[in-house]
Amino acid sequence: MPVSDYEMIRAWKQVLELSRLKAGQTVTILTGAATHLQTLSTALIACQDMGAVVNRLDLPPVNGDKALSRDSLAYLGTTPLTGNRAAMAALKASDLVLDLMTLLFSPEQHDILQGGTKILLAVEPPEVLTRLVPTEADRARVKAAAARIQESREMTVASAAGTELNLPLGEFPVISEYGFVDEPGRWDHWPSGFVLTFPNEGGANGTIVIDRGDILLPQKSYVTEPVVLTVENGYATAIEGGVDAELLRTYMESFNDPEAYAISHIGWGLQPRAHWSTLSLYDREATLGMDARAYEGNFLFSLGPNNEAGGSRTTACHIDIPLRRCTVRLDGQEVVRDGKVVNER
Repeated sequence: MPVSDYEMIRAWKQVLELSRLKAGQTVTILTGAATHLQTLSTALIACQDMGAVVNRLDLPPVNGDKALSRDSLAYLGTTPLTGNRAAMAALKASDLVLDLMTLLFSPEQHDILQGGTKILLAVEPPEVLTRLVPTEADRARVKAAAARIQESREMTVASAAGTELNLPLGEFPVISEYGFVDEPGRWDHWPSGFVLTFPNEGGANGTIVIDRGDILLPQKSYVTEPVVLTVENGYATAIEGGVDAELLRTYMESFNDPEAYAISHIGWGLQPRAHWSTLSLYDREATLGMDARAYEGNFLFSLGPNNEAGGSRTTACHIDIPLRRCTVRLDGQEVVRDGKVVNER
């Protein structure tokens, strides 16, 4: 159901307060052709009401002729900021950037963050945003899970469907997504609620079974028959199964890039207010699918780049795949058991 402007303004103010926005700070709202107008208008009001100096930077879309989907994560090539010195100067001079356009997996985003500017991505429909307003409790839970990964050297994943995956850890940082930006130079995504890292380069090995009911993103589809990925030395070397496997395989082949098959980020969902079933209730172009990425107890892995964590691997292809009913262990200790989060220490 639609939400009122009042509810959206209240949600924005909660997120901005958690993000430590102060009167007199500069906020730049980054928008594009697909920006939700209610999200934009209520963000403007909330920021001004909190005493911020507010700018709007609207940029034209790019890559539409290359992407096979209208999803903003379907092609991660150049961005509207590539070579745009004036826009970059405005964003780097801001205390906070509200990204209502989707600026991800880009050197420009890293450049902005390195100067201390905070970036908060918010592109889901308003009703999803208001349902999943982040809290301090979300932060505490995600940070606790991040600490457990930080002290571990191996993640293993298994499922009754046949997944058996070994993932050595330690080369890459642990990333906490809890929905607000409370530190200089921090990026986050409202809504979220999960923890992730990347396996050591070339270290992932095993078998991943994407079972019936698991989700492919950006396809935004529920798998109807098992898809089996063989993982060798950090890459998916085979994608086998029926029509779902063929659809995934041919989509990835269209990028003509071997780096698309690399195991990218790995982690699990921690957001109890997100739901596996939500994606089935939306038109594919209406949502980015953050419920699917964040719902509690999933094992979320991806294929593609690792430059978001400081790695050197870039590719225009990025696939997120949340799996149900997996058991995730860190150094042999269960953190998720059959799709249920084990009580944190």
